[in-house]
Amino acid sequence: MHVAVIGAGTMGSGIAQVCAMAGHEVRLCDTDATRNEAAVHSMRASLDRFAAKGRLGDEEPVDVLDRVSLQTSTAAACTAAEVVIETVVERIDVKHEVFREVVAAAPDGALLGTNTSQLSITRIGTVLGDDAGRLVGMHFFNPPVLMRLVELVAGLPTTPATVTRAEAFARSLGKETVVCRKDSPGFLTSRVSAIVRLECLRMVEEGVGTPADIDKALRLGLNFPMGPLELGDFNGLDTYLHALESLEQAHGDRFRPTVTLRNLVAAGRLGRKSGRGIYSYGSDGTMIEGSGMEDGGEGR
Repeated sequence: MHVAVIGAGTMGSGIAQVCAMAGHEVRLCDTDATRNEAAVHSMRASLDRFAAKGRLGDEEPVDVLDRVSLQTSTAAACTAAEVVIETVVERIDVKHEVFREVVAAAPDGALLGTNTSQLSITRIGTVLGDDAGRLVGMHFFNPPVLMRLVELVAGLPTTPATVTRAEAFARSLGKETVVCRKDSPGFLTSRVSAIVRLECLRMVEEGVGTPADIDKALRLGLNFPMGPLELGDFNGLDTYLHALESLEQAHGDRFRPTVTLRNLVAAGRLGRKSGRGIYSYGSDGTMIEGSGMEDGGEGR
C-alpha cells in the first residue's frame, strides 16, 4: 500500500517508520528538508535498535528505509497515495492549508487521516467539501513504533466505511484501535492525560513534590510507563500548551494552563528537543539526573 505522511517531526517520522516496517511504501513529506533528513537519522537509529533485538525478522534497517522516500511537496507526496496521514503542528489554520493541498492531489478514493490529539475532526474537514466523509482522526501515541494503540475519531461527516477502512489499516500496522464516536475535543485519551499532567504541574508549583518524585510516584505507584512531566518534555511543552489552550476553550477552566507552563514555553524551554524543559537533557537527549525544576538542579 502507498502511504503519504505529511509532516516529518517526531510523530511523522515515527508513523512513517511504523508503516515501512509493516511493508508499506511511504512518502514522508516536510517543507523543511533538514527536518526530513533528521527524520531519516531518527528512523535509522530506531531501526538499528530493533535489529539489535532481533525484531526486524530477516530484514535489515536499510531494507525498511528503502521503502521511505522523502518529499518537500505535499502534492508530490500524495500522488498515488492510498492513505494520507497528516501530522503537522496542532493549529487548525495549518491543518486546513495542508488538507487543501492533499485533497487537490490525492486520488479520489484515498483514506484521509489526521494525527491530531485533540482538535475537532469535523472542523479540520470543513475545507474538504464533499470529501469530508473520507477524513478520520488517526491518533497515534508517542513513540508510534512502540505504542500499540491508534485512537480513531469520527467527525460528523465521517462515513462508517471510512472508520472501517481506518481500523483495517491500523491493524495492518499491528495496532489495536478504539473509536471515539463523538467528535469531542480531547477525544477518549487526551482529555485524561492532559488533566493528569496539569495536576502534576500544579503540585510542582505548590511545592508538594519535586518533578522527579511526582513522576516516580506515578510510574511505580500507578503503573504509568513514563512520568507525566517527563512525557511532557518528550512530546514538547509547546505542543502541550497548544493542546491545553484548545481544551480550555472547549471544556472550561479545568484545563487552564499554569503560569509555569506558559513561562517555560515563553523562555524556549520546550523539553527534550530544546535541551531544557521541566528537566534538562544532554546532547544525546538523555535526561540529566537531578535536573528537574525545584530539584535544585539545572532545570531550575
